[in-house]
Amino acid sequence: MPTPPVPPRVTGPLDRSGARARGITDWQLRHRDVVRLSRDTYLPRLADELDRVRAVLLGAPDDAVVSHLTAARLWGFEVPLVRDDRRVHLTVRPEARLRHRRDRRIHYSAVPAAETRRRHGVLVSSPSRTWIELAAVVPAGALLAVSDQMLARGFPEDEFPAILRRAAGRRGVATARRVAPCADALAGSPMESVLRWSIHDAGLPRPVLQHEIRIAGRFVGRVDLAWPDRLVLVEFDGDGHRERKVFVDDLRRQNGLVLAGWTVLRFTSADVLGRPDQVLAAIRAALGL
Repeated sequence: MPTPPVPPRVTGPLDRSGARARGITDWQLRHRDVVRLSRDTYLPRLADELDRVRAVLLGAPDDAVVSHLTAARLWGFEVPLVRDDRRVHLTVRPEARLRHRRDRRIHYSAVPAAETRRRHGVLVSSPSRTWIELAAVVPAGALLAVSDQMLARGFPEDEFPAILRRAAGRRGVATARRVAPCADALAGSPMESVLRWSIHDAGLPRPVLQHEIRIAGRFVGRVDLAWPDRLVLVEFDGDGHRERKVFVDDLRRQNGLVLAGWTVLRFTSADVLGRPDQVLAAIRAALGL
């Protein structure tokens, strides 16, 4: 009868000193279901994002703040256009001597206590602080996507100007100042926000979001972006639109809109990311500009 595999003894974030305190040997740290994050940090192979963060914090000062893209993920914000290299972003005091590692990206700044929160027991940048941190490291379209998500969750719209005043002189403020007036809680998805930023940046008229269309008093649908005065609408089709029922419903609705005189343009992420100039040209032509 075959011998059952030995289960790993590493069941959570652990450094070498912690392993020794628990009687875990170097051989057990090399278990196939244990991942070595850095020279001194270990995790179960199936650990989640939060455990990765906790593991990286084992080798950081007690007042290190989880920040930037990692803070955004812990707050549940989706950040498009940015490749996730899975490093944990930490902000530490300027006098701290920490280096980047394959598992962490270090930022230096004195973070006021008022701009931090405890989330899942981890010290993390507040949503306001995270927003201005992202402004320095992500494209404007990605920042708009995060701004839209913040408003959709009840973040006060008038807080953006207050953040900008507090952050005067910091890197990224110029981008944040351009993006903030465009934020809208009605945005349907992060990639739709990216498309909307492209429209804004090209100088095209601002669309109405989630516009409700009725024909002869009958509700036809709610569309992503619309210019009602010109009977032009744009739909962003994410992965959910590939499902057969959604696809069929989309086609039926589109036929009704076209027959009612609307110009309907539909784009996917392949269009928005791969051929943005053609997307803008199509919208400009539809608007008669």
